[in-house]
Amino acid sequence: MASLGERLRAIFRQRCPRCLKGKVFSGLIRMNETCPECGYRFEREQGYFLGAMYASYFLAVPAVGLLTWAINEWLVPSWTLEKAIFLAAPPFILVSPLIFRYSRVIWMHMDPPPA
Repeated sequence: MASLGERLRAIFRQRCPRCLKGKVFSGLIRMNETCPECGYRFEREQGYFLGAMYASYFLAVPAVGLLTWAINEWLVPSWTLEKAIFLAAPPFILVSPLIFRYSRVIWMHMDPPPA
C-alpha cells in the first residue's frame, strides 16, 4: 500500500491510482481508458465519475472565492462583489480544465484499487 506522501505526489502529477506511475490523461481533457503502465481501467463502471463532481466543487468554490477576493482587494477595491465575480469568471474558465482533471484524479485516488 502506498504511503500518503506517494499518493499525494501521484495525485499532484495526475498518475494512476494503482501503480502511481501511468498518466491518467493523454490530452487537455482526454483521459486514457486504461493505465499505460499497469493496464488498470480508469472508468470502473458507467457513471463512475459522477462522484468527481464533489471533488470539482471542492476545488472550484475556493478558486472562485480566491479570485473574487483578489480582484476585490487588489485590482478594483471600489467595485461591488457582483462586478468582482463577473471579472473573476474569465480566469476561472481558463483554469476549469485543470479543475476537471484534478477532480477526476482525486476521485479515483479516494477509492484506490487493490495493488
